[in-house]
Amino acid sequence: MSTADALPPLSLYIHVPWCVRKCPYCDFNSHQQPAELPEAAYVEALLDDFSRDSDAVAGRPLQSIFIGGGTPSLFSAAAYERLLRGLTQRLRFADDIEITLEANPGTAEQRRFRDYRQAGINRLSIGIQSFDPAQLQTLGRIHGREEALRAATLAVAAGFDNFNLDLMFGLPGQRAEEALADLRTAISCGPSHLSWYQLTIEPNTEYFRRPPTLPPDDLIADLQEAGIALLAEQGFGRYEISAYSQPGRQARHNLNYWEFGDYLGIGAGAHGKLSTRREDGSLAIVRTRKTRMPQHYLAAAGHYTSERSELPAAQLPFEFMMNALRLCGGVDARLYRGRTGLAPPLALLAQLRAKGLLLPSQERLCASARGLDHLNSLLLEFLG
Repeated sequence: MSTADALPPLSLYIHVPWCVRKCPYCDFNSHQQPAELPEAAYVEALLDDFSRDSDAVAGRPLQSIFIGGGTPSLFSAAAYERLLRGLTQRLRFADDIEITLEANPGTAEQRRFRDYRQAGINRLSIGIQSFDPAQLQTLGRIHGREEALRAATLAVAAGFDNFNLDLMFGLPGQRAEEALADLRTAISCGPSHLSWYQLTIEPNTEYFRRPPTLPPDDLIADLQEAGIALLAEQGFGRYEISAYSQPGRQARHNLNYWEFGDYLGIGAGAHGKLSTRREDGSLAIVRTRKTRMPQHYLAAAGHYTSERSELPAAQLPFEFMMNALRLCGGVDARLYRGRTGLAPPLALLAQLRAKGLLLPSQERLCASARGLDHLNSLLLEFLG
């Protein structure tokens, strides 16, 4: 089978929808935890959900798993051991599979982290957001500075040599030196990966209803430039708009998203994308979403999928480039045909290279520095 005919790598996203408390900036499908978490029932629902999806990907190994939320670290290691064991009984794991669990410093315990490691989780993503006590309070986080520092220490002590810290900048009233101090503290914690991204105000959040005062755009731009330089000095290469890693430590799960790979999504509100070959050999790409509300998902009794739609061919160029151009190094140009089933728009690509929005290389599809600065406008060029 040629590269063009091969189906994309396959990942799995698992959504755990509960949090201790909803943060005012968060627009994810997360809900305050009930008095008693339905841990066992939810794991069984996840496995049933996966069983109904896995037939469509039989023979394709899972390259990565990402357990997000919500706050997945509310669940015990025993729950994840049961879940991962059940998944392996239904689909083969790649020998070098990356399995990431999102964790909140407010739920961090050394024994729990160690037990997660023993259950098969080999990467953590810890939601720090800031080390500044006042900012943590403003952001509605349930942890303080010391708990944030301790969570990173516990991750190392538990045997995680590959972990990410989530950190935001452009926080309400934040000065440039305060944001850079947060970044220096995060680097000192020894992560292999940093997600460093700007706070944005999203609809259906408390911040949208009562917007805080954010730093001006010119300060944000100068801060981001200084932060990128600081990260580079410390060995963290920027490989995606808001992702920085030590060499060889890029998040493989997220890379699969950005390279327009396939992924199953299980759990309340989880999204999926799956490519299949029709009888005539053409590519069909289907997006799915699972029942959103946790109580409805638990009561779904096998009917977990609430939406299923095939992406029309006219939408595929935008969908592919929306992901691929987030990567600072772009993607192999051959992926365009391989992941969309379409011939590349050579005339449009030539125009965008001539305008300096794409790099001139014919072998890669990659936004220039100017293209990244005007990414939304660049992507509109690919709308059918």
